[in-house]
Amino acid sequence: MDFDIVIVGGGLAGLAFAAALRRSALSVALVEGKAPSFPEGWDSRIYAISPANARFLDEIGAWRHLDATRMEAVQAMEVHGDAGGRLDFTAYGSGISELAWILESSLMQRELWETAKRQGNLTLLCPARPHALTFAADAAQLTLDDGRCLSARLVVAADGADSWTRAAAGIAVRFDPYDQQGVVANFAVERPHRGTAFQWFRDDGVLAWLPLPGNRMSMVWSAPEDHGRALLALDPGALCNRVAEAGGRRLGALDLVTPAAGFPLRLMRAPSAVAPRLALIGDAAHTIHPLSGHGINLGFRDAQVLASLLCDKPGHIDCGDLGLLRGYERARKEEVVTLQTVTDSLHDLFRPATGPLVKIRNFGLNLTNALPVVKDLLVRYALAS
Repeated sequence: MDFDIVIVGGGLAGLAFAAALRRSALSVALVEGKAPSFPEGWDSRIYAISPANARFLDEIGAWRHLDATRMEAVQAMEVHGDAGGRLDFTAYGSGISELAWILESSLMQRELWETAKRQGNLTLLCPARPHALTFAADAAQLTLDDGRCLSARLVVAADGADSWTRAAAGIAVRFDPYDQQGVVANFAVERPHRGTAFQWFRDDGVLAWLPLPGNRMSMVWSAPEDHGRALLALDPGALCNRVAEAGGRRLGALDLVTPAAGFPLRLMRAPSAVAPRLALIGDAAHTIHPLSGHGINLGFRDAQVLASLLCDKPGHIDCGDLGLLRGYERARKEEVVTLQTVTDSLHDLFRPATGPLVKIRNFGLNLTNALPVVKDLLVRYALAS
């Protein structure tokens, strides 16, 4: 089977990239091992979507079909240091309607999956798993585990941080573990959150509360390994009490809505996001610490930029041409490196310490909070990412 583009991976970035190619004349295949399953109740995997990426998802036909009753707009954010430092943002103060949208991963994936099934220029191969990948001057050959062979001008790796496609292409990456667990769970709250997101830099990690519709919130606790395992071992009542206390009981008593789950946190850098007839997007290209909330936003921006380049290229240019793909890499490099550096530096800055560093980091939060121009620049950058 011959295609212009074969996408390996049907997660959020891969599906968004496929949908963004719908206006092109390119023939596209998407290879995914398993159709997504959608949890009953609330999904514990929650994302903060920037306004720029909400617009992108609307442009590809997905956003308007999402269930608005399962989405919450962030109207304000409070960031607390570990010794009195504080930084506040509000949508009203920045002259915008919302700082971000909070919604479930499965909510987005369900709609993007349905979009993929309806897309005229897309062949959805599922269940299907890659077995071998080779590259030649004029095409790449992807052999599936059932023996089918796909030929493509361009292969796009969208199969996550442990990307099979990236490894098969011989691209070695660097993983730097944070020795932390990302512990996630959803809670019903006693007091209204009023669309406010909270973040605390603590000596036992970075704790974030993200507002969900109604009287609910989602927790992400980036905790040291031992503490993360201890949180996961707590019974529901003890976990609710521990999380409420860690947040100063800002939202009163908590009741567990979805069980806690944990995943290891690590930074991943790839030496290049492209090679002849290959492009990496999403977590296959980069990962960052979740304290910024920008992981999936980077993946959506990858999908948007690469799809735009391919849709707008002159007809005589091969979509797997390395010169063309390097344009994508250049366009994405600054934002990716900046966010990786900033989040990694913030993680290091707020690691447990004593003495002058504690005063300096909390002074920095308070100083930034007192400078509206600086705060506005930070908000504007986040909105565009």
